[in-house]
Amino acid sequence: MKVKLVDLNKVVEVDHNITVFDIYSTYGKELLPDALLSLINGELKDLSAKPDEGDTISLVYAGKEALEPLRHSVSHIMAQAVRRLFPESQYTIGPAIEDGFYYDFHLPRPLAPEDLPVISEEMDKIVKENLVIVAEKVSKDEAMNLFASLGQNYKVELIAEIEDEWVTLYRQGEYVDLCRGPHMPSTGKSGSFQLISIAGAYFKGDEKRPMLQRIYGTAFFTREELDGFLKQREEALKRDHRKLGKELEFFSIEDEIGAGLVLWHPKGAMIRKIIEDFWRDEHLKRGYGFVFSPHIGRESLWQTSGHLSFYSEYMYSPMEVDEQKYLIKPMNCPFAMVAYKSKTRSYKDLPLRWAELGTVYRNERSGVLHGLLRVRGFTQDDAHIFCRPDQLKDEIKNAIELAQYILETFGFHEYSIEFSVRDLENKSKYVGEEKAWEMAGEAIEQSMKELGLNYKVIEGEAKFYGPAIDIKIKDAIGRLWQCTTIQVDFNLPQRFNIIYMGPDGKEYQPVMVHRAILGSFERFFGTLIEHYSGAFPLWLSPVQVKILPVKPDISEYAENISRELKKNKIRVEVDNREEALSAKIKTAQHEQVPYMLILGKREQEVNLIAVRERRKGDLGAMDLLKFIELVKEELPSFLKE
Repeated sequence: MKVKLVDLNKVVEVDHNITVFDIYSTYGKELLPDALLSLINGELKDLSAKPDEGDTISLVYAGKEALEPLRHSVSHIMAQAVRRLFPESQYTIGPAIEDGFYYDFHLPRPLAPEDLPVISEEMDKIVKENLVIVAEKVSKDEAMNLFASLGQNYKVELIAEIEDEWVTLYRQGEYVDLCRGPHMPSTGKSGSFQLISIAGAYFKGDEKRPMLQRIYGTAFFTREELDGFLKQREEALKRDHRKLGKELEFFSIEDEIGAGLVLWHPKGAMIRKIIEDFWRDEHLKRGYGFVFSPHIGRESLWQTSGHLSFYSEYMYSPMEVDEQKYLIKPMNCPFAMVAYKSKTRSYKDLPLRWAELGTVYRNERSGVLHGLLRVRGFTQDDAHIFCRPDQLKDEIKNAIELAQYILETFGFHEYSIEFSVRDLENKSKYVGEEKAWEMAGEAIEQSMKELGLNYKVIEGEAKFYGPAIDIKIKDAIGRLWQCTTIQVDFNLPQRFNIIYMGPDGKEYQPVMVHRAILGSFERFFGTLIEHYSGAFPLWLSPVQVKILPVKPDISEYAENISRELKKNKIRVEVDNREEALSAKIKTAQHEQVPYMLILGKREQEVNLIAVRERRKGDLGAMDLLKFIELVKEELPSFLKE
């Protein structure tokens, strides 16, 4: 048969049932020493993969494309090490994830942090053994019998759920695992790795089953990359919004209330108010109207929207009112549909831009909850835009520009943009006519091109109801966070049969755009905390100035200063505790207050204030009016208007 070797830019004739490794051993031996994987017709495969007639082949080396298989291979090395140390252990699943890998185990005893170096040492031995990693295709029954004989009941259960008659196993020495691959050619090709932490996990997320033990790790091709990641991770731990949120008294999540349900404390609530005020003002400037919708709706509403069919696992059980079933809302969209239908709309009425800070509730599994980043109750900064097809491009441009302005105002100047489109090989997964998809895709692309944006097209990641733009913001230490989403929806307008009257008197269906800039207040606030490490810029700080009287007899002077600052809309607190000045400064620094005003007898006598800034330290004495000017000058322009 003939295959094309891209690396060599030639077509060669080879035997059937031959591996990529053997092909290159004959035609490109010099390319093999550093090769890790192969690419067959654009799909990552092992070097032991066997191509078919007419396939296009190339070799893959250390780099971004091979990082996931590397981490997956290291997860198998870790599982093999655990099996050697705990022969009675059962291993379940061990995937590569965004920042590394994990494997879940059923073990005879709880693991402790001091176990990680022992496991890592055993992994080093397996790496030195340089065991060849071999893929093997076997029947489903054969695989089940094999893992049953090894006492691996979780693997047997996983195999039983596979619909195919054949499965792939990977072997390295005495270790065998169920896996689709691909993997490195041997355990010696493992790069640099480190085990990071231990956590609990439930098999398939089922909380009714015994808890497993999850070991997290990461791997990179070079020690330098690993060290860079570990340094960033150390910085991320310092910025962890859960730790800082508690220390700075921004929010808490209490067992007495329930997992994933956030209590906003006064300081956190103040920051939220500042964000909301700015958000509302900007929307008003850009022609949005505000709506409010109920927290619950009749079951029939969710049947019409389709949520009961495709989203029910994330919805809470219904409650009965007047012998009717009601459901708490997981999304705000259906209410916007019904509001639109409340009267006949004309083409002259469009576009309608309706924004809502709508709180929704989703029944997330407890295992995925994570501080403010994954919760069960959260407030979306939703908007639903109803427009004519000829207005769609401008509405998308306006939404992108609004997102850029808001995100940059909060200090996010770098972001990546993804344009999610259909899988053209599987159009049956999507609703809407071909013409509508083409119109929406063209409007989105033109919008981004006219704005001069760089974006990446992600095929197959469109929503089933339409194409989408997703903006991921980059924080102070280089991490990307999902934030803005702009989605064109063909589904809900059809389901709710919303229309407008055209200039010809006929009925037409409007195009609808879902749009969230911040995503949710909870997630965005968690992102902000980590971005600023809790030290918010002046305009966002819940307390902008803290007055520190040196002695109790200065308290009246302190209160006079406080009143004057409040008149100028500066958020201020007075620390009247009977503590040493050094203790008061330490507290204010810990609370990340931007300015401290130190008042003693001398300052009172000359009617001045001693100013201290949280980063620059002592700024010297000045009169109050000069300080007020200093503060106002530091505020963003929209607060000076």
